[in-house]
Amino acid sequence: HGHSMTATAASLLPLLATAHFPSHLTTRRPNLPIAPRVSQFISMQSVAAPEPTLIPGLSASDFQHPEDKRASQLLKTFFAPVELALRGAFSTLVEDALFMDNIASGVLVGPRQLPELHQALLRSCKLLSIETAPDLYIRQSPYPNAYTVAVQGRRPFVVVTTSLLDLLSPTEVQAVIAHELGHLKCEHSLAIAMANLVLSPLASVSPVADAALQSRLLRWQRAAELSCDRAALLAVGDVRAVQAVTMKLCGGSKAYGKSMDVEAFVEQAAQYDEVADGSRLGRLVRQSQQREATHPLPIYRVRELQRYSDSGEYATLRARGRPLGEGTGGGAAPVAPQPVVA
Repeated sequence: HGHSMTATAASLLPLLATAHFPSHLTTRRPNLPIAPRVSQFISMQSVAAPEPTLIPGLSASDFQHPEDKRASQLLKTFFAPVELALRGAFSTLVEDALFMDNIASGVLVGPRQLPELHQALLRSCKLLSIETAPDLYIRQSPYPNAYTVAVQGRRPFVVVTTSLLDLLSPTEVQAVIAHELGHLKCEHSLAIAMANLVLSPLASVSPVADAALQSRLLRWQRAAELSCDRAALLAVGDVRAVQAVTMKLCGGSKAYGKSMDVEAFVEQAAQYDEVADGSRLGRLVRQSQQREATHPLPIYRVRELQRYSDSGEYATLRARGRPLGEGTGGGAAPVAPQPVVA
């Protein structure tokens, strides 16, 4: 991210594995934390998307990808003392430094500042059963990106860059915000920091075992991204809008964004598999592309979301809910903003 902060806070940040939507296609593990389907295809331009439903008592486990859910539950079950220590360190040493960096160099969204984005944040929080909205900051950057430190502390936040706002439609921007809220709801940064602390001693004791566990950790991080794509789908109700975010981050532009075809992009996954499955070299290339990736391959990501949106699991979850305005006075109830303590 490149902005200055205290040395103590900076030393803890790599452990927290900040969750983000990537603004580029690199699959390498980032040095600094910047912490974003296939049945019958339907044109997003021709068919109205279903409205999201308000699901009472929605929990993270309701929408988490199976691999993400298993890993998260395992850590919380067996390493509770580590979790408490990390929460304390984060609250004492990191939160205020991050707040000062964001409040000094970003634009804090609120009822009077970019109110349409503030409403998108509150709406997404309501749909994801997040009681207290995080701060939302807009920061100037030539790279389309969004990130959060996914820990539910005193000062949770989401950052969205100006380039991302320029690239996406309002619904797609809400999908990005909801994706980051998914990381916060699942507390992915905290869970992955716990895993890193547990695994650190292995590096010197058994490099082979460490490498195998690091590979599993990366698989978990990729599954965590799929969980948060599901959160975005729950918040906007339109699978094409969520898929469009990934497509535009791959190759979108302000000039041609409106004429891009999400269906055609999703179909690229089948073309990729045809080559990857067709030879030993193809399989090796696929393994190489995914080996150190913190995010799924974009085409696999959109296809996985399509499969989830067509699944009985998603239909059952939606059936638990009701239209957002029903029983709430015709609209989303406001979510109290995160209090700011000087």
